[in-house]
Amino acid sequence: MMALPELPYESWRDTKETLHRYLQIVGKLRLADSPRRNHWWNVPFHVTGAGITTRPMGSDPVFAVDFDFIEHRLVVATTDGRRESFSLRGLSVAGFHSAFVDVLTRAGVDPSPIVEATPFDLPDAGRRFADDTEHATYDEDAVATYWQTLSHVNLILEEFCGRFSGKTSPVHHFWHTFDIAATRFSDTIVAHDATSDSVTREAYSREVVSFGFWFGDESYPAPAFYSYASPEPARISSCALPAGAEWLDRGASHLAVYPLAAVRDAPDQAAAILDFFEAAYRGGATLAGWDIERYACSGGVTDPVYAAAKGDRLG
Repeated sequence: MMALPELPYESWRDTKETLHRYLQIVGKLRLADSPRRNHWWNVPFHVTGAGITTRPMGSDPVFAVDFDFIEHRLVVATTDGRRESFSLRGLSVAGFHSAFVDVLTRAGVDPSPIVEATPFDLPDAGRRFADDTEHATYDEDAVATYWQTLSHVNLILEEFCGRFSGKTSPVHHFWHTFDIAATRFSDTIVAHDATSDSVTREAYSREVVSFGFWFGDESYPAPAFYSYASPEPARISSCALPAGAEWLDRGASHLAVYPLAAVRDAPDQAAAILDFFEAAYRGGATLAGWDIERYACSGGVTDPVYAAAKGDRLG
């Protein structure tokens, strides 16, 4: 794996805040137009060879929305052959919103789910995207580095997911929290009462250990890999983590964090990240009583005949 690039939070904060809102606009359309999946798996974006995508959604027409971070364009394509796009350069959030509504309309896609949309869980949640001229920074180099980072982390998470034979989420990029993540599940149902919000009740309806990478925010202004367990078992912060990683006390819970700056010092970055994920998983899952050996899946293989061959190629 190529070395992960540097992307200090402060160096692209304004661009990140603008891009985050771009993604939320498109994400809210995906939420409205995609078939619902357990744990909201229908909602996030997925990494492509040029950027990120919603994947196909809708019905009349079926369409997909792609961010192309090589050409720096937003593309709407339908399965009946229509294709509309616009440049991401120089747009405020309001300008992006207007251009997106326009290309959706030209492609025959109903834009009504996002016309009055507002940010989700951001400081300006009370302001319509259509009225946001404040966020208007788009640094092409920073965005390209963001996408390259997503691409590298995506592959590491895919490899880590292959080690677990139980229920596992896709590797996906959340437009809510602007992170890329994957989650492992046990079979244990978690009861939430009506005081919990609907997002939380669906996301955490089973025991989970989750893993990912985020680009930093005001509460933790540095890019970092992370892991957490929910519900959190007692004494999780006593579980050993690799050098450079630590448990952060978040009041009611703890978060295992491995800053990108520490990862970049490792001679084998991918191996260091996988070791961090493995340590956090084994710590949380062991305390939660998971059968770790039953779920183990060395090299992504569950075929005992192939596994016994110890490396013989298929086919």
